[in-house]
Amino acid sequence: MAFHVEGLVAIVVFYLAILAVGIWAAWKTKNTGSEGDRSEAIIVGGRDIGLLVGGFTMTATWVGGGYINGTAEAVYVPDYGLAWAQAPIGYSLSLILGGLFFAKPMRSKGYVTMLDPFQQLYGKRMGGLLFIPALMGEMFWAAAIFSALGATISVIIDINVNISVIISALIATMYTLVGGLYSVAYTDVVQLFCIFLGLWISVPFAMSHPAVTDIGVTAVNHVYQAPWLGSIDSLDVYTWLDNFFLLTLGGIPWQAYFQRVLSSSSATYAQVLSFLAAFGCLVMAIPAVLIGAIGASTAWNQTEYGFPDPKTKKEADMILPIVLQYLCPVYISFFGLGAVSAAVMSSADSSILSASSMFARNIYQLSFRQNASDREIVWVMRITVLLFGASATAMALLASSVYGLWYLSSDLVYIIIFPQLLCVLFIKGTNTYGAIAGYLFGLVLRITGGEPYLYLQPLIFYPGWYQDDNNLYIQRFPFKTLAMLTSFFTNVIVSYLAKYLFESGTLPPKLDFLDAVVARYSREHMDKATLVKSDNIVLNELAPVNPRHSLTLSSTFTNKEAFNYVDSSPELSNTEDN
Repeated sequence: MAFHVEGLVAIVVFYLAILAVGIWAAWKTKNTGSEGDRSEAIIVGGRDIGLLVGGFTMTATWVGGGYINGTAEAVYVPDYGLAWAQAPIGYSLSLILGGLFFAKPMRSKGYVTMLDPFQQLYGKRMGGLLFIPALMGEMFWAAAIFSALGATISVIIDINVNISVIISALIATMYTLVGGLYSVAYTDVVQLFCIFLGLWISVPFAMSHPAVTDIGVTAVNHVYQAPWLGSIDSLDVYTWLDNFFLLTLGGIPWQAYFQRVLSSSSATYAQVLSFLAAFGCLVMAIPAVLIGAIGASTAWNQTEYGFPDPKTKKEADMILPIVLQYLCPVYISFFGLGAVSAAVMSSADSSILSASSMFARNIYQLSFRQNASDREIVWVMRITVLLFGASATAMALLASSVYGLWYLSSDLVYIIIFPQLLCVLFIKGTNTYGAIAGYLFGLVLRITGGEPYLYLQPLIFYPGWYQDDNNLYIQRFPFKTLAMLTSFFTNVIVSYLAKYLFESGTLPPKLDFLDAVVARYSREHMDKATLVKSDNIVLNELAPVNPRHSLTLSSTFTNKEAFNYVDSSPELSNTEDN
């Protein structure tokens, strides 16, 4: 394939436009709010993200390179088809459930990151443990989509994969570095528009290609391959359900989602944003489904692609850029390429910012430097954006199984963080002992179940397992959901057991080494800062700090606006004055 100068120019123009929007958003950030709230403006955008921008950025976070390419691939692959393209429905339901049950309690309490309630209730050690799967999920996701972007660009304009990955990562990291959530949000608006326009423009041209059979015919008839509507065998029903629950429930406990929830101007707005994004995810999946169907309806030996077809060449994961390249005119394929690169960057920047926010806020500030200045936190965030961006890029270039790592880490988010989030928000009485036990049980059950993408053989063989052609063991039993439920019930049971043993006097108070039960009553009447630190720190031993940055109720887990939003009644105000 020849080097396409026109395609390279199109990509450069698009990237420069995205960078310009990101820098403009960064300038807007500096002119919003007080200087003392700079770190919070970077993390949650000053909590004034409106419905339009918020809806676009939340949708764009889900509608990424993996979402678009993965949906097209699932529809195209004969053994799967539309029946196995679960991401559109799964993520849409995830956003609806998040809006109905999780957005309001998180936003109304004014948290800054997803890990805040865990550190508030379970202490900083547990917050650090939960940071590990959350970080793994964000970083491996960013690496996987950078890798997909490099391969996509190399297919269409025939440039080195490594160069395209590095340049894309630099652009996404640069505007995230200078503008934080504002830059990510406003570039998401541009990127989502380009995705929608670019893919929809490509679809009619691809459909009208002479080598493409009517997709209505190939949906139910075997023409070039099995019908692209697909089917679910009775033996695979439990696997389908396991994956569906993983997408639906495991799509909730991500910092990238809650960053948008917590950036909205009110709890009601946070719910509305979730519902708008759910609708947006469904709409944005339609062109990807159509492109996958077109790929399944094409006689590839009648195109420049030649024989054999993409699935035989093991290029099924690249079906979307292949359709753009070989079934569309050159100028349309370049425009579609911009759409795909937009999809990737709109997810990668969110993941990098999410990982940086959690580290700066929950690890650096709340665990080690409670009296850190706002300026110091901002610099920590900037450094970690660079480090996490560079790490994701290195993994995309060097790791041979990035997608396998991401699958495993996303499973850990579902199995470990989701049940912990349920407990911390809705189950009264859970404590650190239960949280640690649930964490360990879920982790052990997931790892012992094996992971084919990483060639990790199972130690526990559940009913229905089989060995595939590559001698890998495949579990049909929904063991991921079993691990999640085990983690949840272990948390509840161990928490109440520990509570009973200590409060009844069966165990002496000195054995409560985590201060999770005995000291709980007195701690609930102390400053929230003590709840966060949760490790026998005496308040008078703390270094003097500026009152603005002290970790009080109104500044640690709320900003002033959120605090006033919750407790703004005249009666409360009069009581406080008295």
